[in-house]
Amino acid sequence: MDYMRRFLVILIILILAAGCTPRSTAGETAIQQNEYIENKGSDTIVNLALAWAEKYQQVNPGVRISVTGGGSGTGITALINKTVDIANASRQIKPEELEEAKSAGLSPQEFVIARDAIAVIVNPANPVDHLTLDQLSKIYSGEINNWSEVGGEDRPIVRLSRETNSGTHVYFLESVVRKGNAEDPTIFAADTLLLPSSEGIIAEVRDNPNAIGYDGLGYITSEVKVLGISSPGQPDNFVIPSAETVTSNEYLISRNLYMYTQNQPTGAIKEYLDWIFTPEAQEIVRELGFVPVQNR
Repeated sequence: MDYMRRFLVILIILILAAGCTPRSTAGETAIQQNEYIENKGSDTIVNLALAWAEKYQQVNPGVRISVTGGGSGTGITALINKTVDIANASRQIKPEELEEAKSAGLSPQEFVIARDAIAVIVNPANPVDHLTLDQLSKIYSGEINNWSEVGGEDRPIVRLSRETNSGTHVYFLESVVRKGNAEDPTIFAADTLLLPSSEGIIAEVRDNPNAIGYDGLGYITSEVKVLGISSPGQPDNFVIPSAETVTSNEYLISRNLYMYTQNQPTGAIKEYLDWIFTPEAQEIVRELGFVPVQNR
């Protein structure tokens, strides 16, 4: 009898212990299997990155992708600080940023994920239809201050720019204001209004007949007028930005768009970047007004 009692007591303890063991639900299993990718940076790219993330999460439900903007500089800084997996940038990483990353034990990898044109825009009521690169540089450096100096009405020019942490700001400064001369110290005129978003520039140009601004081609709306721009070698050939003129290199103010990873990507990050270069993903590039790139 004592033996049987001890056996029953042990059996009851084992049953109770089994009942207290946590059970993994299907939802918990799915969460454990999910991969999470943090993606941050360029405001030019943010809408494209959001569209990609949404589509990719349908293609691969086991991956969650967080996308935020803040500017190219913000994204690259976050990458160096190891707080994001992928940094979006509308400019190349600077040499000093690359050195800082290497000091942090990283080896940033660069991926050209699309191409873009910088469209120069004015209010539709402005009679000016085109500018030379030299005129555009002089406007933004403060040498030209009235629309009458470039064939327009006697009105003061209101200069609009993105903020300094924007890759678009940096690209426009280097390629337009300084006309590609790395030794040129010219800067934006002191009265240039710095706006925090592409949408903000569109809104201000739409509402201000004296304004001039610049924006990525994917953000341009019918509420503003896009100017033709000529290159120094062809001052009378004014080209409007489009996917075609970017691809043919006819439009002067065009650039690559980038994603950077901390190191050579592996796992879910590599799979996501590989997908970005598929025809399916590059069609989204076209739909949003950017220019697709060839498969690697």
